[in-house]
Amino acid sequence: MPSTTPASTSVPAPAGQAAPLKALGVAAMVVTVVLWASAFVGIRAIGPHFSPGSLTLGRLAIAAVVLSLLVLPQLLKSRHLPKGREWWPILAYGVMWFGGYNVALNAAEHVLDAGTSALLINVNPILVAIMAGIFLKEGFPRWLLIGSTVAFAGVALIALGSGQGAASGPGTMPVSGGGESTTAEMAGVALCLLAAVLAAVSVIIQKPVLRKFPAAQATWFGILVGAVCCLPFAGQLAAEVQAAPPGATAGLVYLGIFPTAIAFTTWAYALSLIDAGKLAATTYLVPGTTVLISWLLLGEIPTALGLVGGLICLVGVSLTRRRSRPGAGRKARIRQGLVRD
Repeated sequence: MPSTTPASTSVPAPAGQAAPLKALGVAAMVVTVVLWASAFVGIRAIGPHFSPGSLTLGRLAIAAVVLSLLVLPQLLKSRHLPKGREWWPILAYGVMWFGGYNVALNAAEHVLDAGTSALLINVNPILVAIMAGIFLKEGFPRWLLIGSTVAFAGVALIALGSGQGAASGPGTMPVSGGGESTTAEMAGVALCLLAAVLAAVSVIIQKPVLRKFPAAQATWFGILVGAVCCLPFAGQLAAEVQAAPPGATAGLVYLGIFPTAIAFTTWAYALSLIDAGKLAATTYLVPGTTVLISWLLLGEIPTALGLVGGLICLVGVSLTRRRSRPGAGRKARIRQGLVRD
């Protein structure tokens, strides 16, 4: 279980440093959004050449090598490694996020288009906001519940739209027609939702780790754990790399360097500066960016229901960002007899 130490207990940055730090956090999140959006398209594009497990191992192995160039000199200088129980949260998010999340998402995109997959992952920010309110004491406002309900309705519409079959394009991986196609697509929906849950739990677990270790180190440790978990796919990866065209292999390298090594590090850096719930809400920019990239590169367009569901998700998250009227909380406590007027 992640630490329940309130984020507010950390020492605040001096006034002169607050604005630059906030700007850096926003910049890091913009990089994360763009690169994660490109990942959905990249996975879809090279999916016909790599199975879910081998694709995950390839991404993590490349990312581990790239990040080691940055992290190892830091570790040799500081000699500050996780000790004892400090490894438990790292092992947890390494297995769930870098391992389980990626395998589930890769498998889902074998039957779902990139845009639909990104829209379904949109349940993740809601789960992060709820769990951050409970475990990280970041607050649990009334509008969070309202927005979550609306966004879950959007996810349901996306699932229904996926069942009707998304529009196909040059990068589409065909599935057998009829009932088999619908069953496969619904399985893809379930895998996306599983990936969202794994990612949300991992964010909550990772947040306290970032109080002790820099973003790049916390990311590198998790990537190594995920890569070890995926080692059973090593033989499959070797065979598929040999059979894959150069473009697909280049795509795998891209996924390892940019959406994995760089984007997960910029995410961790932003998470070290911003509340988990607030930060997670910004990832609602990912689906629109993904749909645009997917349309331009793969010719894939989600179904009408999927698009409507995505819009409802966006409305839901906008509601979660609303603030209660000043004094509303005090008035409620007065009505309950908890404080005097």
